[in-house]
Amino acid sequence: MWFHKRHKNALAEALEKIKAELMLVGFISLLLAVTQDPISGICISEKAASIMRPCKLPPGSVKSKYKDYYCAKQGKVSLMSTGSLHQLHIFIFVLAVFHVTYSVIIMALSRLKMRTWKKWETETASLEYQFANDPARFRFTHQTSFVKRHLGLSSTPGVRWVVAFFRQFFRSVTKVDYLTLRAGFINAHLSHNSKFDFHKYIKRSMEDDFKVVVGISLPLWCVAILTLFLDIDGIGTLTWISFIPLVILLCVGTKLEMIIMEMALEIQDRASVIKGAPVVEPSNKFFWFHRPDWVLFFIHLTLFQNAFQMAHFVWTVATPGLKKCFHMHIGLSIMKVVLGLALQFLCSYITFPLYALVTQMGSNMKRSIFDEQTAKALTNWRNTAKEKKKVRDTDMLMAQMIGDATPSRGASPMPSRGSSPVHLLHKGMGRSDDPQSTPTSPRAMEEARDMYPVVVAHPVHRLNPADRRRSVSSSALDVDIPSADFSFSQG
Repeated sequence: MWFHKRHKNALAEALEKIKAELMLVGFISLLLAVTQDPISGICISEKAASIMRPCKLPPGSVKSKYKDYYCAKQGKVSLMSTGSLHQLHIFIFVLAVFHVTYSVIIMALSRLKMRTWKKWETETASLEYQFANDPARFRFTHQTSFVKRHLGLSSTPGVRWVVAFFRQFFRSVTKVDYLTLRAGFINAHLSHNSKFDFHKYIKRSMEDDFKVVVGISLPLWCVAILTLFLDIDGIGTLTWISFIPLVILLCVGTKLEMIIMEMALEIQDRASVIKGAPVVEPSNKFFWFHRPDWVLFFIHLTLFQNAFQMAHFVWTVATPGLKKCFHMHIGLSIMKVVLGLALQFLCSYITFPLYALVTQMGSNMKRSIFDEQTAKALTNWRNTAKEKKKVRDTDMLMAQMIGDATPSRGASPMPSRGSSPVHLLHKGMGRSDDPQSTPTSPRAMEEARDMYPVVVAHPVHRLNPADRRRSVSSSALDVDIPSADFSFSQG
């Protein structure tokens, strides 16, 4: 699979979750088809049926519309007719399709927004950045760019919320914000001088959250059912409920901006003079009820409610007989569509990337992402160890063959330096007449190693068999794990 080849395990799991959601939709449709007769047998009074209608009907039309033989004998009407259940099948399918589509859109636009942060991450390796953030440099706290941005007029209580509300629409994340939060994350969870790709980590974290966003949990299905039941004539449920996702999303964006401001205020309160760059201290205390995951829940709820509104609009327009009922006011319907599209863009391009950055300022980090990198590093270490062990076993065997060979009469058990092939090579190259001399030219050294790799590169044959086995077994464990395995460079 393409996701596995690109090491996008979180996205692969999200794709499997989408398949599971579509299978769940099919199961719900099958369940409704099986229970169609029992549901149609639920009878209610004509007065109750008139109240539960989303729009007014002419007198007597309720009875003719929902007339059922079983309920008619009791002078009542069916709660849901066979035609209503069929329309419900269609609506559930449309809702699932819109939710998956909106989830893909939010992921695509969020990654597009985060591309602008990549150049800031690259800049951290430059000499200019190292000089500007010299740890031996002292500065006044109020003169740092991060503190000046967030503690000007916005330091006044009450005004901060207004500034945070409008800031989410204009430059919600700046370069100084990204670099300061990055330094705080590395200082809290990693080594201070670690060359950590924070941008890659945020992308992996967002992909991990995408698994949650793409799903439709049981509480969300309950919200959808409750919304349909509350859609009663005279209340205008679908009109005022369409503003709930907007209110939730604006509150979430304002809260995320407030968290950055509170961290800047904490830096100023901590000390008037700082050494090096300003460093924030990640903590769960900045989030609602000390739960950073609640922010993701509200974003998930907003996305689902927005998908519900758009799915309901398309369903009512495409279904004969429902257009006149739900779209008597064309201007109001158009306003809800425009609001839904604007809300989707705001959530995808502004709020969700802002959440992906600010949520890293919690007390804990996503261990699952590092577990994945650790597994890759251990796999590479295992493969490297096997290759080195195989080479060393071969070298040991060749060394044993050379060392244990039966010497000729009058010859020493081991070849002397003067009679070794390397010595002959030295003479042939005209380097020295001294049998103990060694090649001084790098080219000669390389040619010697190529011709006699065992003698030159592996002097294990000089040991006795017991020491030889001990030397090889101990050196076989000398395997270095490349630091690049933990740098998030793949994927």
